Amino acid sequence: MPDTTGAAGLTVGQVAARLDVTVRALHHWDEIGLARPSLRTAGGYRLYTAADLERLHRVVVYREIGLGLDRIRAVLDDPAVDVPAALRAQRAQVTARVERLQRLGTGLDRMIDAHERGVLLSVEQQAEIFGPAWDPEGPAKARARYGDTTQWRQYAERAATRSLEEWRAVTDATNALDGDLASAMDAGVAPGTPEADALVDRHRAVFAAYFPLSREMQVVLARTYESDPGFAAHYDGIRPGLAAWFRRAVDASARAHGVDPDAATWR
Repeated sequence: MPDTTGAAGLTVGQVAARLDVTVRALHHWDEIGLARPSLRTAGGYRLYTAADLERLHRVVVYREIGLGLDRIRAVLDDPAVDVPAALRAQRAQVTARVERLQRLGTGLDRMIDAHERGVLLSVEQQAEIFGPAWDPEGPAKARARYGDTTQWRQYAERAATRSLEEWRAVTDATNALDGDLASAMDAGVAPGTPEADALVDRHRAVFAAYFPLSREMQVVLARTYESDPGFAAHYDGIRPGLAAWFRRAVDASARAHGVDPDAATWR
């Protein structure tokens, strides 16, 4: 570093501005003997020479790469310290930190993508997992409708980390539940019976792959299954009347747990 301090040296404020550190940091380094100014004014104010600035510059660089102040002191002053080895060790730590941050960045990209797209699968993968009747525009439509809700955020957070095989497992669990619901209705299982209640509880557990579902929310959702043309077509396509049977099963289970289906809200 060229000597541009002049004969009088630089003040603490000037050094702080030049090295982009705080005056408080310079005072602290002086107090602990890490980087002391060589000069003082008649009034006792610190003045830094070119040699002081050179040492400070090294302190700043070493601190920037993550060395602690005690380690910096040893690197600067202890002749027994193997400086290249110390720096290589620090380099390894920096590399590991960079890799961790890159992984974090990738995760954030997926999180952003999931919030915007919902399902992080290609159109071909969606058709393979969800079946040929799946509408690849469905997640975009859902985001337009529910994107400002807590449940969409929870759904996106789960989707961001879900692999192709995990999506397959979720879909298999959902399909198996749909089949068991249909079988129960075919067998004449009545809403409110232990068997029906077990299926209602299983529905909440399977649905948790998307977001947590309270009993009140389940009542609202089952009502939607019956009233919404798209949902009703899906369930009644499995078995005619399945959407209505499942709503009654959910209502009966809700009542058994102290929830009035007529007053249930999305909460």
